[in-house]
Amino acid sequence: MEQLWSPWRSSYIASTAERSADECFLCAAALEVDDPQSTLVVARFPSTIVVLNRYPYNAGHMLVAPIDHVAGLASLSTGAAHEMMDVTQIALRVLEKELHPHGVNVGANLGAAAGAGVPGHLHVHLVPRWNGDTNFMPVVGEVKVVSESLMDMWAKFSAAFREAVSV
Repeated sequence: MEQLWSPWRSSYIASTAERSADECFLCAAALEVDDPQSTLVVARFPSTIVVLNRYPYNAGHMLVAPIDHVAGLASLSTGAAHEMMDVTQIALRVLEKELHPHGVNVGANLGAAAGAGVPGHLHVHLVPRWNGDTNFMPVVGEVKVVSESLMDMWAKFSAAFREAVSV
């Protein structure tokens, strides 16, 4: 039997086992203003942040989240909900400009039963997709191949958001 190595998965497995119920990486990202690269924040708005997913389904997988620790979409104020959708549209334009995907999955998992990895902090996923980007690796090898590094994505998207918002 051939072995496929994905050592980065061990940090994910360890982080989920060690994380207490009170810890929220989105809240930590929202609070960290001096070093956005360490928390993978690519853009910050008055009540919303955009963060790269540290364990992406595809290169460029972003999360759009309110700065406040709010679990549900209905719990947001109208202004915060509108800003979150406006930022989701900006993030979609950034993805399309920078990566030219064939499509993008956009969605939110509300509650643990719906698949939310962080059920206490609302966030919208933007996952760029390309024709043929699924293959046997996740099924047979339980490995996902991501084509670009997080730091390269962070640099690319941070610059693109600055440009998109200043227009």
